[in-house]
This record gives sequence, structure tokens and C-alpha cells, in this order.
Amino acid sequence: MDQRTELFQRHRRRLLGVAYRMLGSTADAEDVLQDAWLRWNESDTDSLRSAEAWLVTVVSRLAIDRLRAARTERASYPGFWLPEPWVEPIDEDSPQSLLERADDVSVALLRVLEQLGPEERVAFVLRQAFDMDYADLAAALGKSQAACRQLVHRASERVQAGRPRFEASAESHRQLVEAFALAAGRGDLAGMQDLLADEAALVGDGGGKARAFDFVLTGARRLAQLYFAVARRYAGQVTYRVVRVNGQPGLARFIGGALESVQAFEFAGERIAAIHVQRNPDKLVRAAAVVGASLEAGPGWR
Repeated sequence: MDQRTELFQRHRRRLLGVAYRMLGSTADAEDVLQDAWLRWNESDTDSLRSAEAWLVTVVSRLAIDRLRAARTERASYPGFWLPEPWVEPIDEDSPQSLLERADDVSVALLRVLEQLGPEERVAFVLRQAFDMDYADLAAALGKSQAACRQLVHRASERVQAGRPRFEASAESHRQLVEAFALAAGRGDLAGMQDLLADEAALVGDGGGKARAFDFVLTGARRLAQLYFAVARRYAGQVTYRVVRVNGQPGLARFIGGALESVQAFEFAGERIAAIHVQRNPDKLVRAAAVVGASLEAGPGWR
């Protein structure tokens, strides 16, 4: 490996983390990194003050361009758009993980970031998630430091207004998800309802390729009845595996041995406040590889 390649690989995890937080898609993030690599490979790196700053700037600008195109695409997306889940084994603390902090990349927060304009989102991610100083942020965005401060301030206010509150420990969240998986697997209607907040909500993303509600399903009993119906309809075919989804405890659900969905959770104290269900097969390719499952069309897809 030559020095140029070694430098890029040294910063690759951080760059992927930046791009994923900005785009909510590993496929788009990887495309941005590929474009950044091509530019890096063609540049004069010997005169750079900081290779990392140069790479983050390039990735940021490429991500802004990709975000602008994505906003048009997502405006016509069928149903609800949820980010592609970043799935890891629950007990694995991989040094290669891009999720150095779980609180700034949750599925719930990425949904909030979708409400920001491209430059607001990039400014917020670089400042809040990666602690970039305003001088480097101004260079990355091609704006004054004052303008960058305003972007971050405005984005932070909007994020704070929509950001979920996490009141319990990570271990409590894991125990809660494990208990819900056990109850859902058994079709225990009362057990599931007890674990859900009264006004719990479920949002699903099928991408027009898998069945999903085109409205937000609300209420502990309605959500519990939905999982109960799945357990009854596919009796003996449904299994749940606790995994880490965007840095937090979540579930992978299998029907007939095939990965059917990845589910991320929001919590309110000792109860589940919201469930984000990703069923779009295009967004489950990486997750299926991680959990070692197929994405063959099974009875749960349609």
C-alpha cells in the first residue's frame, strides 16, 4: 500500500461516518467516498496542511450535492422514508464501527436531520458529531465563520425540538428490547402491550417494494395486535434477533428464514415509545450480510 492509499484508508472510517450521517444511506455514503478517493488520487497531496481536513471538505461538498439530488428523489418516495439501518452484532465492539457515538446517529435523529437543508445538515453533523472548529467548517462549506455559526445554531434548534429523549441506560434499553422480542416471538399480546408506551407509534418503510403502512400506527394495543397478528399468521416461521441498529439495541425479524425487516426503537423511560420498521429490501442488503441471512422474497414481503 503506497503512502497516498494508506493516508486515505487511515481516515476512511471517519469519512464514512461523516457521509452516512449526512445521507442516511450506506450505499450513497460509499459512492461519495469513491468519488472522494478519485479526487484524492488525482490531487497534489504533498502540499496539504492536513489530509484529514482536505478529505472531510471534499466529502462534505460531495454529500451536499448528493443531498440536493436526494431531496427531489425522496419527495416522490412511496410512503415514509427511513434511513438505511446500520446493523452490527449486539455484543460486538468493532474498532471498524463508524458509530463512535450512538446518540448522534440513531434512526430517530436521522429522521429529524431529514428536515434540514443540505448545508444546515452538513454544518450540524461536522460541528456536533465531529467537533469541527468553525474555521475548518467555514473552509469546508465555503462560507464565513459567522454564517456557519448561524447554520449550526438554526439546525441545533430544529434538531433539539424534534430530538427524542433517552431517559434510561443502554443496558435497560437492551433488556427492554430483549423482553419485547421474547413477547413478540411468543405472540404474547398482553406482554407486548405492557412494554409499549400508551401512545407508542410505529412507522414503516417499504419503498414501494414491500408492504408497509402509509400512516403512523399509534397506540400500545394496536401495535401489540400487529405483532400478535404476524405471530399468528406466520406461526413457527417468525424469529427475532437482537442486534445493534445505529448504535442502539434493535431487532432483526426473520420470516421463513429470510430477513424481513430491521427495527429500531425510541424509548420513554422503561417503555418503548416508537418503532421504526425498515422493510425496503434495497435498504436491507448490508443488514442481511451482517446477520448472515438471505433476502429472498418470502411470505412476509407482500
